[in-house]
Amino acid sequence: MKKILVAVDFSNATDGVVDAAVKMAKAFGVELHLLHVIEPEPTYTAYGFAPEEFPAIHSFHAETRTRAQKTLQKVADEAASQGATPVTHLCDGSPLHVLKEKVKELGVDLVILGSHGHGVVASLLLGSVAEGMVRKAEVATLVIPAGKAKRE
Repeated sequence: MKKILVAVDFSNATDGVVDAAVKMAKAFGVELHLLHVIEPEPTYTAYGFAPEEFPAIHSFHAETRTRAQKTLQKVADEAASQGATPVTHLCDGSPLHVLKEKVKELGVDLVILGSHGHGVVASLLLGSVAEGMVRKAEVATLVIPAGKAKRE
């Protein structure tokens, strides 16, 4: 094992997921990559509108990116305080799609992510990145339940 990719969404699962990833990265002496994915800007082209007709969307997306970068850096700083040397990645797109692409791009051996346990109905309606990775992953995937992902 040479690289671990950790999907962080800044939810209540993030601390436990990063904690587990740091422990594994240190134990195996491997690279640790932290990935956060920002959902793409909504498009109204299907309704006959051009993106320029909604400038607030661009401002909102830029602010979202700025906040995400700051929060991702805080997560990386926390991992570094535990002895890891994380590399951060901030991307736009569908979380599952971007995660799968990053796995290939970086040559990752293990993906670690959290599961929120929303239930069957929510998973059907919202989709689940964790479930998608387990079903479609080409590398080992470790899913840490949010309720169990507490630091001691």
